[in-house]
Amino acid sequence: MPGRVHPRQLAFSLPHAESLSRDNFLEGPANAAGLTLIDGWPEWPHRIMWLAGPEGSGKSHLAAIWAEEAGARSTTANAMTAASVPGALATGALVVEDLKARDFDERALFHLMNLAREDGAYVLFTGREAPAALDVELRDLRSRLRTIPMISLLSPDDQLFRGLIVKFCADRQLAVDESVVSYLATRLERSSAAARRAVELLDGEALRLGRPVTRALAAELLRDA
Repeated sequence: MPGRVHPRQLAFSLPHAESLSRDNFLEGPANAAGLTLIDGWPEWPHRIMWLAGPEGSGKSHLAAIWAEEAGARSTTANAMTAASVPGALATGALVVEDLKARDFDERALFHLMNLAREDGAYVLFTGREAPAALDVELRDLRSRLRTIPMISLLSPDDQLFRGLIVKFCADRQLAVDESVVSYLATRLERSSAAARRAVELLDGEALRLGRPVTRALAAELLRDA
């Protein structure tokens, strides 16, 4: 008699909303300067500011907190056009996310900075690099970028990193104990992005196998990664 084939449980990738509120922001030495900037608005040293940091360092979370407080609209750098600039600045505050080399319209950005200055609007840029590091062809724009004050976010320390793992699990309604958090914290790259990816993989694998998220499952997953 042929062996019975058991159906394999399918894991569906469902969207999980990550909380970007002020109450859910985890503060540590790595991001304290960024949080001070956001909390210090509107008494900024310059109406145009720049948040720089590696992937997953908290730039978008801080930008979302500020957008809520300032009534700012949000856009990505590569979506901005010269024609869209006036509408983007309509509320007097704007977040421009993910500004990186050769991935934006230079004339649109120059127009934005000029109009923001004329209207007294606030603009918060985010990017992985410093503004002066961008390879820009327009000389006037290059000069303007070099004048933007920059706040740097760093990779998380141990306490913050462990807190991020717990937060990402909570965002996915995963119940984990201290052994799972400790295991991940000592074996993952020390970045928010790495923690988020690991929790996402754990969630998917636990659902596929019908198992709880345990240290053993985390060890299997990281061994096979």
